[in-house]
Amino acid sequence: MRKYFLGALMALFFFTSCKKEIEILNPETLDNYFPLEVGKQITYALDSTRFLNFGKTRTVISYQAQDRIDAKITDNLGRPSYRIFRYIRKDSTQQWQFSNTFMATPTNNTIEYIENNLRYVKLKFPIRQGDTWKGNTFINTTSIDVDLRYLDDWDYEYDSVGRPLTLNSMHFDNTVTVKERDEFTGQDPSIPGTLYAEKNYSIKKYAKGIGLIYREFMHWEYQGQNGGYYDGYGVKLTIISHN
Repeated sequence: MRKYFLGALMALFFFTSCKKEIEILNPETLDNYFPLEVGKQITYALDSTRFLNFGKTRTVISYQAQDRIDAKITDNLGRPSYRIFRYIRKDSTQQWQFSNTFMATPTNNTIEYIENNLRYVKLKFPIRQGDTWKGNTFINTTSIDVDLRYLDDWDYEYDSVGRPLTLNSMHFDNTVTVKERDEFTGQDPSIPGTLYAEKNYSIKKYAKGIGLIYREFMHWEYQGQNGGYYDGYGVKLTIISHN
């Protein structure tokens, strides 16, 4: 009886260990969170932050944006890719107007995304809590003739893998968050005498079977001379609908 009990206990331990290993080694695939299919579209509420009046006035301008996967193409390396068109409008009473073109390239273990001629590694396999990667590795951030130093050496990190989330009264059973940057340098500009400050913040959320459902990005630099002024921009996208 004792031998039978010990054997059953060992079998249970072996089964539990194997089950845990399977869960660790078989996370969701990239196409679960970044589905690429011609005709797919997602509509967002778009808030664009700008600094006007020579950097002294912060303004948020709201639009609607719609990303549509237009066609399957090949990139300059001959890899299968997808062309994505973005359209914007002030509100639902207006017609969509073309705004920009993006390109997504799925590889064996990444999703590369070209935006404004910059190539980002948006997702990386495996999708696992706490895993990190250099998402801006293809971007030239060091040349003196480019103003992209703030994108240097970003560590993208998976968080809240598989968590449910509700946005704009829309419920998503399975999402993943990518923390890209949360950095502040200098002193709060509201403090008198501040000479310099810089903020870089970027986060994205993806839903299984849908794609990007939330994005928040902010980059600004503050100079305290001449009464103080900001230089930078911000973007916030929140899903409204999808097909």
